[in-house]
Amino acid sequence: MNKQRIGSYRWTICALLFFATTVNYLDRQVLSLLHPMLEDQFGWTNSDYADITATFQFVYAVSMLFAGRFIDKLGTKKGLAIAIIVWSLGAIAHAYAIEMGQMAADLFSIQTVSVSIIGFILARAILGIGEAGNFPAAIKATAEYFPKKERALATGIFNSGTNVGAILAPLTVPWMAINWGWQSAFLIVGAVGFLWLIFWFIYYDSPEKQKRLSKPELDYILSDSILAENKSSQTPQPKVSWLILLKFKQTWSFTIGKFLTDGVWWFFLFWLPSYLKSQYHMQTSEMVLPLTVLYSMTMFGSIGGGAFPMYFINKGYSAYDGRMRAMLIIALFPLVILAAQPLGQYSFWLPVILIGIGASAHQAWSANIFSTVSDMFPKAATATVTGIGGMAGGIGGVLISKLGGKLFDYYQGLGSLQTGYLIMFSICSVMYLIAWCIMKLLVPKMKVVNLPK
Repeated sequence: MNKQRIGSYRWTICALLFFATTVNYLDRQVLSLLHPMLEDQFGWTNSDYADITATFQFVYAVSMLFAGRFIDKLGTKKGLAIAIIVWSLGAIAHAYAIEMGQMAADLFSIQTVSVSIIGFILARAILGIGEAGNFPAAIKATAEYFPKKERALATGIFNSGTNVGAILAPLTVPWMAINWGWQSAFLIVGAVGFLWLIFWFIYYDSPEKQKRLSKPELDYILSDSILAENKSSQTPQPKVSWLILLKFKQTWSFTIGKFLTDGVWWFFLFWLPSYLKSQYHMQTSEMVLPLTVLYSMTMFGSIGGGAFPMYFINKGYSAYDGRMRAMLIIALFPLVILAAQPLGQYSFWLPVILIGIGASAHQAWSANIFSTVSDMFPKAATATVTGIGGMAGGIGGVLISKLGGKLFDYYQGLGSLQTGYLIMFSICSVMYLIAWCIMKLLVPKMKVVNLPK
């Protein structure tokens, strides 16, 4: 079918998801960029900061489990709108963390924990609840608007919003904090989500109700998707419980893959500014260029990784088999992180570039592992399975953050903080190969899940 005749409105939806994901990562990264400044101001230890970040990850993880069901029940349009309202309010709440912490300390008579830590923990919890809705909704929208062969590319494009958010944050947040105070960064960045909502309500609707979608494009979208099967069948879509989904190896394959690898990205996102400060004595303003370069590199991983499986699919492999072959190659690239700490003694640019390669590989991996859900599950369960995997990924992130905080405090006390980073970088480098082997063992060949009626 000629692409010009098909139309391209589905890519408008992809653009909306891209900007939502950009806002999502802008909001969550503000704290990591301001950590060196706030650490000095409030006297936080590495473990204190790990507790704050782990709170976000834990709440995010638990919320992901319910977010998928929430999105499946409300639908993509309402579900994602509510999610972005909650997380934008959570982002803004960071500006009032001291006041919130003081109120909570007075209310519950807490005297053993700093009010700044309490306040930031509360703000991070609100942020985690809202942000959990983004990826289940985006994956569901992608399954609705794209045939299987385009889903990894569409996922890679909207997932690259994580990189753009990570790039924009160091370009804007330090400047705002230095010139207008750290509270301004949370207020301004948090307000962007409400601007996005206007475009979401104007341009998004389900494909069957979308008046801007041409008939040829709708037919193309439905050509090989489960959505077409559901449309042709007048029976309602089944509601599937978590317990039923957990009986399938396909669910465990995605869940374990997320558990082992999500924490690597979270570690880089939340700890890189602290790494540059502790290892190279950089101030917040000096981190702008290396962080911008690093996260710019991840753009290529996200989009290129999403397109990579097409090489194998065009050779006749199924969508799943092509994806798994691509993911094996992608899993090899993070091994370069093993050299980051040894080579870092020569120039900070060497670990920045090597970590950038590893982070790029994560984004390529992420685009593909998300797409395995829509390969293996019908649309009725896509967001729910994504939520289960997201919960596991969040728990993995909690463990990585807590481990990092404990290791850094321990080795800092011994005067050998670089050893702590060497251990963490080594863990991060091998996780993708371990995850791939387990996923391949659980689901050696493509098999679509048949849900009970």
